[in-house]
Amino acid sequence: MPSGRVRWYDAKRGFGFITDEQGGDVFLPSSALPAGVSTIRKGSRVEFSVAEGRKGPQALDLKLVGPTPSILRAKRPDPDDMAAIVEDLIKLLDSAGNGLRRHHYPGRAESAKLATLLRAVADDFDVPD
Repeated sequence: MPSGRVRWYDAKRGFGFITDEQGGDVFLPSSALPAGVSTIRKGSRVEFSVAEGRKGPQALDLKLVGPTPSILRAKRPDPDDMAAIVEDLIKLLDSAGNGLRRHHYPGRAESAKLATLLRAVADDFDVPD
């Protein structure tokens, strides 16, 4: 059974490509994914059977092999960009802190902005091993 790695897969479009061990491209339709799987991560090791389709080799009966790489780790911002984001967030939190010292909570818009930014930064820092 041939094996390779998922080069990319778009769940919305319902297809992607695998790079096989010889470096060739193999079309990956959503119908080849295992039961209960609707998406697959880039870089995931897979085994599959191959059939010749209209436009070249096409994967059938895909099986996941081993651990899959973290999507979060692959999409982390550049450290320089993250440093700028954290510095801006610190300024916003400092401003909110000054208001709290005067017994004033931030307004709705500012609170929503802070909450959104805090969640986004937390997601960028939280990468499971």
